[in-house]
Amino acid sequence: MSPKRPRRTDARPLGRLAATLLLVGALTACSEGLPELGTVPSFVLTERSGEALEAADLAGHVWIANFVFTRCPDFCPALTSRMGDVQKALAEGDDPVRLVSFTVDPAHDTPAVLTEYATRAGAGPHWYFATGSRDALATLLRDGFKVAFADGGPTTSPITHSDRFVLVDRTLRVRGYYHGTDERDVRRLVRDAGALRAAG
Repeated sequence: MSPKRPRRTDARPLGRLAATLLLVGALTACSEGLPELGTVPSFVLTERSGEALEAADLAGHVWIANFVFTRCPDFCPALTSRMGDVQKALAEGDDPVRLVSFTVDPAHDTPAVLTEYATRAGAGPHWYFATGSRDALATLLRDGFKVAFADGGPTTSPITHSDRFVLVDRTLRVRGYYHGTDERDVRRLVRDAGALRAAG
């Protein structure tokens, strides 16, 4: 009677598990390495739907802010296109990364105007477009996101604004700034936002 051969087991599931654990570990390490650059203060603005959009609505989610206006002739269309790329890259999963485009031209960019702009941009349900009073938006840019801007013109003109995308974590802490017109920087943003989301 020949001795029994040891039963072979399939190592592939274990290999996949190990690879998954390594990936989660790498993403967690990446998210932990992101600096804490301030906290977004409370705000109440108006979303394109006409509903209020508050900082509290975004708490509990990883989100990305940018600053545009709908009649911008130069780099705003590029920023919006890049945000569309970010939307596609981060839309998967149970908790998609939220996107918020803040207008810097509130005198013109009403919720109806923002709705039309969002439709042209292919914005999904987790990409918000916010407007509000000029003072509220300027204060948020200056004291909340700490991005460069200039507001010396008439109230009917847009606020001169930054091209930065701002990454915010679930506790409303700013975790990174990225050049929205730089493809490599936008790829880095997608990586960092994905890491923050994976870290929970």
